[in-house]
Amino acid sequence: MRQYQHIFFDLDHTLWDFEKNSNETLVELHEEHLEEEQVPIHQFLETFHRINEHLWHLHDTYQISSQELRESRFKLIFKEFDLENADLISIFGERYLARTPKKPYLLPNAKEILDYLHPKYKLHIITNGFPEIQRVKMQSSGILDYFDEIVTSAEAGCKKPETGIFTYLMDKLQIQVEDCIMIGDNLLTDILGAQKTGIDTVFYNPKNIEHQEQTNYEINCLGELKSIL
Repeated sequence: MRQYQHIFFDLDHTLWDFEKNSNETLVELHEEHLEEEQVPIHQFLETFHRINEHLWHLHDTYQISSQELRESRFKLIFKEFDLENADLISIFGERYLARTPKKPYLLPNAKEILDYLHPKYKLHIITNGFPEIQRVKMQSSGILDYFDEIVTSAEAGCKKPETGIFTYLMDKLQIQVEDCIMIGDNLLTDILGAQKTGIDTVFYNPKNIEHQEQTNYEINCLGELKSIL
């Protein structure tokens, strides 16, 4: 087993509870703007997450830009409910991005495992998320001070799963592949990207998604990291 010194974490869906934080904001916006439109909240949330996941896949694979993702997200959601209100779409887009990063929720055992790992390793974030809001998320959820480096795709000039974003951080830290391990929930961006770089991986799979990929480790709960690290 390699003697790791540095741990690379993904942020959204790995430490920061994207679904819970998003849902709280979306419920607020729905109550403020959509109750009179008779849009069922459960359908609105399901539609958001389905479309958002698809758009992020397109973004991560260079099929759309960050700006296109932002501009099209609520247009596509509202279209499914036959709502063509441009002003309301704009309000949702702006207020969703303003409010959601300030939500505090982490995934189960995230804080506890960071408390466990922080004295033993150097911790870092590698994210494809929008650069201007990643630190806000981490500050709001109380985890910013655990991490030495926070590398976004905008800073590195490339996105996960490209090897360049991983080598960018390793060069910045002046470390080798054997010194680090990547922990993330996305088989394409987090796991494949790290594997292509030669970095060991931990696939965080809380929903027990079936897959055929080979990873060094797989966990269903962040607390299981104690048996690996």
